[in-house]
Amino acid sequence: MYERCPACDLKFEREPGYFLGAMYISYAIALVVITGFAALVWMVTRWTIGRVTLLAILFFLPLAPAITLFSRVLWIYLDQAIDPEK
Repeated sequence: MYERCPACDLKFEREPGYFLGAMYISYAIALVVITGFAALVWMVTRWTIGRVTLLAILFFLPLAPAITLFSRVLWIYLDQAIDPEK
């Protein structure tokens, strides 16, 4: 990740631990995605909950980096809406 935005020069990490809130957003998104995958797989296969959960997590793993970046973007937008950088 760049230190500053190449277009507007916004400093991305304003302080150490800045993206801790993004981790909560990422967790919430991951929970929704994994639950959705699990429900879909269960409706199609009617397997046990353990097998369905494992398969849903495996389906989710390739999406994890994209969701992490997306949650950071959401966190920056939220932070800039509440406390804009001067």
